[in-house]
Amino acid sequence: VKIFAAEPSSHRLFQSLSEYGVSFVENDFFLTSRSLFAKWADEQKSYLMENFYRKQRVRLNILMDKAKPLGGVWNFDKENRLPPPKNYKWPKYLTHSPDLIDQEVAKELGHSPSTNWATTRAGALKQLDNFLKNHFANFGPYEDAITDENWALHHSLLSPYLNNGLLHPEEVIKAAIKRFEKGDIPIASAEAFIRQIIGWREYVNGMYWYLGSEYRQKNGLHAKRELPPLFSDPSKTNMNCMKNTITDINDRAWVHHIPRLMILSNFALIAGINPQQFLQWMREVFIDASDWVMVPNVIGMGVHADGGIMMTKPYAAGGAYISRMSTHCKGCFFDPKKRTGDDACPFTTLYWDFLDRHREEFKGNHRIAQQLFGLNRLKDLDEVRSRAKDIIKKLEQGKL
Repeated sequence: VKIFAAEPSSHRLFQSLSEYGVSFVENDFFLTSRSLFAKWADEQKSYLMENFYRKQRVRLNILMDKAKPLGGVWNFDKENRLPPPKNYKWPKYLTHSPDLIDQEVAKELGHSPSTNWATTRAGALKQLDNFLKNHFANFGPYEDAITDENWALHHSLLSPYLNNGLLHPEEVIKAAIKRFEKGDIPIASAEAFIRQIIGWREYVNGMYWYLGSEYRQKNGLHAKRELPPLFSDPSKTNMNCMKNTITDINDRAWVHHIPRLMILSNFALIAGINPQQFLQWMREVFIDASDWVMVPNVIGMGVHADGGIMMTKPYAAGGAYISRMSTHCKGCFFDPKKRTGDDACPFTTLYWDFLDRHREEFKGNHRIAQQLFGLNRLKDLDEVRSRAKDIIKKLEQGKL
């Protein structure tokens, strides 16, 4: 008897099932087969997602005007980086009524059932419909913004359903294009949303399989710090951004891509936290944390542990970025403009300390040459180093 199964979504399952002689058929949760992605990757000098995305647009004939991108450009990122708007009324998001199975499972796990997430295909389809009607038009401009006023902003909240098969990417794309073609959805929002699915999602899955099972163990910056207490208990820090983000995750098992990248991963990067420990934590706390999603996103993009295989520069930033793109800094004990002193923002101090610690690794990277030039001009670098040591000590004690 020969046993067939769809391609598993993790290296661990692939290896386990292979040992039992299982044969695999192509996983249809994606629009790009693993073999097709590998063919693309084999032809690249560097694995730029943007190059893959453009290839996808042409191959799938999505948002194209013959051989050219609709609207004249491939992406509208410049229009989609607005900070949180003031006096803005965010549309309400759906809540989902738990059924008997949801209630039984929640009881078994010892907590109240969530109303934030659907557990059926019907509920997932309602979520898609609600996004397209009430959020799609304004998704693009505010996709990178962070505000304490609203946990979801205009994000679709569809990633769990795409990852567990309640929704298929093809039907989501078709529904989005159909809505866009009615004429009231700005192309900047349509392109941004579609890029997340046919670009980034497909790219990350492809890279997970292309780079192999050992990729998750990479630690190119030799980060050895243990995961600090604040990740399990947000009361262990006075940093509003970290406290609020981790509290949101504890409440809903989700925050959007910018808190994941520019708050959580950024902090793990500049604080020198061990990539594998941080990866394990990210795998445990997010509702959409499939292995294929988290390994490339954390190891490659988040903490630059792969030495630049996926990303050409580390996504490191100080408090100024968080202050500009979020509402977290308002009322925070720490000042994002300061890098020294007791109230200096840990992000700002550790950002400069990170560049200082790794200046040799990055000195040949032209993409951060300007930052290194700024580092060399600092008159207070000794004070920054001293403040960084104090921050790390308090971080490890759970008193930052």
